Amino acid sequence: MNRFILSFSIAVTFAGFVFAAPAHSLSTVKKPNTASIFLQSGIEKLLHGNYQEAIENFNAAIELRKDSAPAYSDRCLAYLQLADYQNAIADCNQALKLNPDNVEAHLNRGIAYHRLEEYGEAIADNNQVIALKPHDFRAYYNRGIAHAMLGNYQQAISDYNLALITIPQTSTLRLADIYNDRGLAWFELSNLPSAMGNFSKAIHLNPHDYRAYYNRGCACGRSGDDSCAIRDFTASLQLQPHNAQAYLNRGIANHQLGHEQAAIADLQKAVEYFAQEGATTNYEKTLNLLKNLQQQLSSQLEIALI
Repeated sequence: MNRFILSFSIAVTFAGFVFAAPAHSLSTVKKPNTASIFLQSGIEKLLHGNYQEAIENFNAAIELRKDSAPAYSDRCLAYLQLADYQNAIADCNQALKLNPDNVEAHLNRGIAYHRLEEYGEAIADNNQVIALKPHDFRAYYNRGIAHAMLGNYQQAISDYNLALITIPQTSTLRLADIYNDRGLAWFELSNLPSAMGNFSKAIHLNPHDYRAYYNRGCACGRSGDDSCAIRDFTASLQLQPHNAQAYLNRGIANHQLGHEQAAIADLQKAVEYFAQEGATTNYEKTLNLLKNLQQQLSSQLEIALI
């Protein structure tokens, strides 16, 4: 039985997705008319994270030019960032109606479908990207994430492999994400050496990724190496101090090694942070675990005193 709870929190990041860039960079947008000026302003707002203002500018560009595929495509990006997935899909549909070969629109519509848990549609859009641009690592990676969500872990690994082949090797942080996600797929297939190898590669490429330490800690725990698990959960917590799940799993590992006071301290932290998150089920389960451990220690102490 797995004593550890594996995190699939890939992304903040949903670490994981690779979003498209704006359809035009600031340097390529011309300014012969007002529509182009609004488009340029929208891109600038988008790049600075002012998503609602970006949408207003793209709206103005579209009012002046109904056939502006870049405006629809870029407005989709803003809607994605605001988690307005239905509007993002509608904009991608319009962009693709104007230009069926719009790779970025397929890529971003795939992300919107994924966020709506419509994984088959997400895979179909990434297939379209690959058909149009066979060496685009983003589509392989995003398709791999969708396959993983469907439990198709072998197919996910195949896509991650293709992403690793096609990605620029200078994209260090993104490489780390792919190794981390491939490690998760191997973990689900109970191939713990491959899982740990991938998590270790992710850590080598990005020593500041708390998820990779956390996931390797889970793999260590599944392997029965509680000392290794504690080491990695501790490293993860140094990078993300409020991770209730890491405290819970480190507490279990400490209990397995007989470090009962350390286990209690970890479980108390886990209870505190689960409460702050509003994670009621995890809070109650961890609280019961904490109470049981405290009662066991109290009983052992009473026996020792008799």
